Amino acid sequence: MNKKSTIKLIYKKKLDLFQKYNKFYFDKNQPLVSDSEYDELKKEIYLIEKNNIFLKSKNSPLKTVGHKPSKNFKKANHKVRMLSLANAFSEEDLINFEKKITNFLSKKEGFKISYSAEPKIDGISASLTYKNGNFVRGLSRGDGKEGEDITENLNTIKDIPKKISLKDFPKEIDIRGEVFIQNSDFEYLKDKFANPRNAASGSLRQKNPEDTKKIPLKFIAYTFGFENGLKVENQSDYLSQLKIWGFKINPLNKLISGVKNLIDNYNDIEKKRADLDFDIDGIVYKVNDFALQKRLGNVANAPRWAVAHKFSSNKAVSQIKDIEIQIGRTGALTPVAKIKPINIGGVQVSNATLHNEDEIIRKDIRIGDTVTVERAGDVIPHVISVDVSKRKNNSNKFIFPKKCPCGYNTIKEFNKLTKKFDAVRRCPDRGFECNRIAKEKLKHFVSKEAFNIDGLGKKIVEKFWELNLIKLPQDIFKLDYKRIEKLDGWGRLSADNLRYSVDEKKQISLERFIYSLGIRHIGLENAKLLARYFGSFHNLKNLSKKNNYNELLNIDGIGETQLVSIKNFFSKDINIKILNELDKLLNIQQAKNISKKGILRDKSFLVTGKLNNISRAEVKSLIEENSGTTVSSVSKKLNYLIIGEKPTKSKIEDAKALKIKVINQDEFLKILNKTS
Repeated sequence: MNKKSTIKLIYKKKLDLFQKYNKFYFDKNQPLVSDSEYDELKKEIYLIEKNNIFLKSKNSPLKTVGHKPSKNFKKANHKVRMLSLANAFSEEDLINFEKKITNFLSKKEGFKISYSAEPKIDGISASLTYKNGNFVRGLSRGDGKEGEDITENLNTIKDIPKKISLKDFPKEIDIRGEVFIQNSDFEYLKDKFANPRNAASGSLRQKNPEDTKKIPLKFIAYTFGFENGLKVENQSDYLSQLKIWGFKINPLNKLISGVKNLIDNYNDIEKKRADLDFDIDGIVYKVNDFALQKRLGNVANAPRWAVAHKFSSNKAVSQIKDIEIQIGRTGALTPVAKIKPINIGGVQVSNATLHNEDEIIRKDIRIGDTVTVERAGDVIPHVISVDVSKRKNNSNKFIFPKKCPCGYNTIKEFNKLTKKFDAVRRCPDRGFECNRIAKEKLKHFVSKEAFNIDGLGKKIVEKFWELNLIKLPQDIFKLDYKRIEKLDGWGRLSADNLRYSVDEKKQISLERFIYSLGIRHIGLENAKLLARYFGSFHNLKNLSKKNNYNELLNIDGIGETQLVSIKNFFSKDINIKILNELDKLLNIQQAKNISKKGILRDKSFLVTGKLNNISRAEVKSLIEENSGTTVSSVSKKLNYLIIGEKPTKSKIEDAKALKIKVINQDEFLKILNKTS
C-alpha cells in the first residue's frame, strides 16, 4: 500500500469514528468520549486535511454540524443555517483569530475590534420561530440545515415567552439559544443521566411533552437566524433587547476589546465556574458589529467572526463541601473530597481523591476551600491546589482520624526498604473482623477479575450488606431469593436471574479464587503463581496446618512482603472458617499445567480498552494457555497491543513509536484460530 492510500485509509477511519461519536452524542444522548477527546479528534482530521489537499469528504468536520435529525420527530429546514464554531485553546489562537479578521477586512495593525464575550453553556441548541409575536415553531440544531420539530416540548419551558406584544419585536425572527438544566436541579436526576447536558437532551427529546414538562429545563437566548424587522446594529444591543422582550440571557456576558482583556476575562470566569449553577465549557467571542459580521461572512460551516475559547479540558475550580474517609479492602484510609459538582472535559465530577494524610497536611486542604481539580484520561479526579486567598477566616485545619470506624487504632507501617513510615494510614489488617474492610472485600470477591457475578455489582453488595443478606463470602451462595424478590426494584424474574448468575459461578479456577480472597499484596499475577505451586484448593487450605510458610519463598515472584500477608490471612480463624464453608459450596478447579509449546510462545501482549463478550482475565488466560505472556506497560519487550473500545491513547502512541503491532480483538482471536 503506497503512502497516499495509507493516508486515505487513516482519514476514512477517523471520519467514521467522528460520525460514530456524533451519532451517539447528538442522536442517542450517550457520548462515547469526553468533550476534550472529541475536540482532539476534530483537530486531527483538520490537520490531515490541511496537509493533504487531495482529501475531500462531505462528512468532514469542516462541512458538518451536529448529526442528522432523529426519526422520532418530524423534520423541518432552518431558514438560516445553524453553524458550528471554530475552537481556540490559547492566547496564540486568539491572536491568530484577530489577525485573520483584520487581514480579511484589510485593516491596519491596531484596528480596534469590540467583541461580545459570552460564556458558552453546555446544553442543547434550539431555534425558536416567532411570527407576529407568537411562538409558532421550535427546532433542534440537527445537522445545521435541518432540525427536529420539538415545538411541543419547548412549549413546556417557562423561560420561553409564548407571546411577545412589544411593538419593536420583529415581524418574524428565529431566536436561538441553549436549553439546559441547572446543576442544583440535576441533583435530583443524576441517577438517570451521566451529566446535566445528557439530562437536558434526553428530556427535550421525549415523545410525550407531558414527560418533558416534569423536567426543570431552562432556556438562555444568545443569537438569531432568519429575521424580518430586527432594528439593532450590534450583538450587545441585541442581547439587551432580548432581555426587554422577556428572554433570559447569560448574566456574565461582556463587551471587550483586545486579546489581553479577553484572556483576563477568561481567567476570571474560569475561577467562577464552581460558583455557577450551570455548566459552561468556554467563552464565545463574537465581533460585536453586525455590519462587520456580514462582511466577514462564513467559511465552510463556521462564521469568520466568532470563535469558542474552550476551558482546560482536564482542570476545573470547585469548592470542598466535606471530606470523607473511605476504608479500602486492605484497610487503607483514603480521604475523599466531596466537591460542588463541576464539569471537567464533559464529565460531571463530584468527588476528588486527596490521596492520604500527608498530602492533606502538605497542601493544607480544608473543608470549604476553593480548589483546582484535575481529571486526566482514566485517572481518578484529584485536588492539585488550594486557592488560599478565598479561604474563610473561621476555617480550621482538617484533623485526620486516628481510629478506624470499627474502633481500632489506625497505624502507619514502617517500610524496611525506604526506612520511612508509609504515607498511608490504615486499619490493621483485620480482614472480615472490620466491618468497613469486610464490605470492600466482598466487592472485590465479586469483581470482574474474581468471581465476576453478573447482576451483583458494588451497589448491590452495598444494599445487601445493609439488609444483612451478605456479611461473608459464603453468604453469596446461600442468598434468600424469596426475600430478594420482595425488595423494591426487584421481583421474581430479577431474583431468578441473580440466582442463575450466582449458580453459574460456583465453578471457578484456583487462581481466580485465590485472587478473590483479597489477600493484601496478592494480585492476579501472584495468584497464578500460588495456584501453580499448590495445584489444588486442598493443598492451599492445608497451608495453615503445615505452618511451613517459608517454603513459599521458593516461588519465583513471591517475596517477604507477600509471605507476611499470606501468613496473616491464614492466622485468622474467621478466614479458615470462610475457606471451609466455600469448600462445601464451590467447585474450585485444579490449576492447569501451562504448555511451553503453544502458538504464542515467546510473544508478549498488553490489552487496552474494553473488549466485547470477553473479560481481560479470560484474554490473559488464553494467552498463557498458549505459552504467551502478558505485560503491564508498553516497552520494547512488547509484541502485540490489543485494543478494545475507549483504549488509552498514550499506549497506542507509544506502541506505534516503538513499531509494536497494534491489533483489535478480532485480529487477536484469528491468531488463536478462533472466530469472534
